[in-house]
Amino acid sequence: MGENKQRMLAGDWYLPDDPELAADSERRSRLCAAYNAEGGDPPAARDAVLAELLGSVGPGVRIRPPFRCDFGYHIRIGEGTFVNFGAVFLDVAPITIGAHCQFGPDVQLLTPSHDLDARRRREGWERGDPIMVGDNVWLGGGVIVCPGVTIGDDTVVGAGAVVTRDLPAGVLAVGNPARVIRTLT
Repeated sequence: MGENKQRMLAGDWYLPDDPELAADSERRSRLCAAYNAEGGDPPAARDAVLAELLGSVGPGVRIRPPFRCDFGYHIRIGEGTFVNFGAVFLDVAPITIGAHCQFGPDVQLLTPSHDLDARRRREGWERGDPIMVGDNVWLGGGVIVCPGVTIGDDTVVGAGAVVTRDLPAGVLAVGNPARVIRTLT
């Protein structure tokens, strides 16, 4: 394994312009194209493509195409989770989604970060921070989850919210940045 991929997997700063990472991206591109093809394969064949693309997929997971990701192999989704149209999961770091979650259309889970120093950004340096979503979480349409965020079990995040920091279990959060407005019973 090359240095940049090792650094990426360790959560360190790395340069994504790397032949090994480009090959991983080509794999992802091929699998996403097969999964997202209109009038494509029957459901069982699509499920097989998803299983090959992602790190793990629980039983009964449904993802409506189009679906986009960086690599796929960093994504783990628990059983019975539903992801609506237009999801973007940028998985340069692990993305772990619990069981029985509901994601509205156009949800984005974004693990990459770029350096605040302009010179390093121009050079292409980036790193990733993992995202964890608990069981029974509902993310409304257009929710954006930023790098390093954990969302607790049974939490609901309102449509259009931008989640910039951890959310505890069993709350309703809305806004930009998302803020807890009440506890759910």
